[in-house]
Amino acid sequence: MSARVSLIGAPTDIGAGSRGASMGPEALRVAALQATLESQGVEVIDRGDLSGPSNPARPAEAGYRHLPEVLRWNQAVHDAVFAELKLARLPILLGGDHSLSIGSISAVARHCRLANRPLRVLWLDAHADFNTSALTPSGNIHGMPVACLCGYGPAQLIDLSGATPAIMPAVLRQIGIRSVDRGEKRFVHEVGLEVFDMRHVDEVGMRRTLEIALEGMSPDTHVHVSFDVDFLDPDIAPGVGTTVPGGPSYREAQLCMEMIADTGCMASLDLMELNPALDVKNRTAEVAVDLTASLFGKSTLMRR
Repeated sequence: MSARVSLIGAPTDIGAGSRGASMGPEALRVAALQATLESQGVEVIDRGDLSGPSNPARPAEAGYRHLPEVLRWNQAVHDAVFAELKLARLPILLGGDHSLSIGSISAVARHCRLANRPLRVLWLDAHADFNTSALTPSGNIHGMPVACLCGYGPAQLIDLSGATPAIMPAVLRQIGIRSVDRGEKRFVHEVGLEVFDMRHVDEVGMRRTLEIALEGMSPDTHVHVSFDVDFLDPDIAPGVGTTVPGGPSYREAQLCMEMIADTGCMASLDLMELNPALDVKNRTAEVAVDLTASLFGKSTLMRR
């Protein structure tokens, strides 16, 4: 795993249904993300925040809310993430709502295609985010990023990586899912996404879930982790706009991150959907920073 990290803030809630995720990057900085990683020997450069259009708070048009603005933000994210990957640095996208992962993962997919490296995307989330404009009445694009990345969405977004689709469903592993719309569920099954929902985690445990999710990777695999903080149970992470009860516990989440770290393959990361307006004394940001530290090798275990 690279020890040269670049932080990229994307302060917008342009794709979300509620306001507040635009404050997420600063909350992660206040929770000492940079100092926490540096204490583990990671070299960190904070590139500051990207700029883009403000949230116009308009209703959906032709099935999408704020599509022109979402596109501009995602183009900025794509370009910034791709630039860091070309410098052999590990980009951490500080969200912002989860629609921004269209840009980051499109950049990662482009990078892996050019470098001829295999890709594995670990999507840690309460939601499958596999909606389309035909499936969701809200038109909120933060419910559509996985579908867009797999080629189901507006042309401007699905073409960001320079190839359509940006990724094939086979490279994705979704973990922690527990809220999927009815039409979305049918679509997930049709496309063949590999989903480890909370029932799966309850039945076999987080350790076995991660073992299966990480199977078949070669040592040169680029692992991208897209971490929506609503992956966590709301009891430990209240600061999100779309809380869903019954998520992983603190210890289960730690084990998940530690097992990803053990692969040594994580090469890019999204930290998404943190909403300080709904948080309690920045507690969710602090938990997110703690779990990020575990992704970089901090372990609560005393092992030789």
